[in-house]
Amino acid sequence: MMRSRYAFVALALALILGQPAGVMAQNASGEELLRQLWAAIESGDASREAKLYAKAFQSIHDDGGRDRAQELELIKKAKIGDYTLSDIKTTEQGPVIVTTYFVEVAETLAGKRLPKRKAARMTVFLKTDDGWQAIAHANLNPLSK
Repeated sequence: MMRSRYAFVALALALILGQPAGVMAQNASGEELLRQLWAAIESGDASREAKLYAKAFQSIHDDGGRDRAQELELIKKAKIGDYTLSDIKTTEQGPVIVTTYFVEVAETLAGKRLPKRKAARMTVFLKTDDGWQAIAHANLNPLSK
């Protein structure tokens, strides 16, 4: 019995540690995906971030919509400080995971320094041949205030 537990743990670790950098695990939960995405954004590693966004990705901010290239450019220029994710809710149906949550972060987006305040966000993930990738994002922290 103990041997099978150790074998299972060893197999799980091998699968996790063998995951290519920048690709989200095939069987990750919505919360795990969200935390991986935010960690990639905080790291500032553009090539890692690019792998996490689906080709058909779109986002919405109070200044308008962005496609994948525009969002990656925004993130590349963003300055993200310490952040706290809270009130995470996830739903999953087929190859889609929807996450809604609040984030408290000091950030500079589109050249504007936003105050560190709790703001609602939504990120949608799609299971692709390359693993889970973000397909849509809504940032409800107003840039104009």
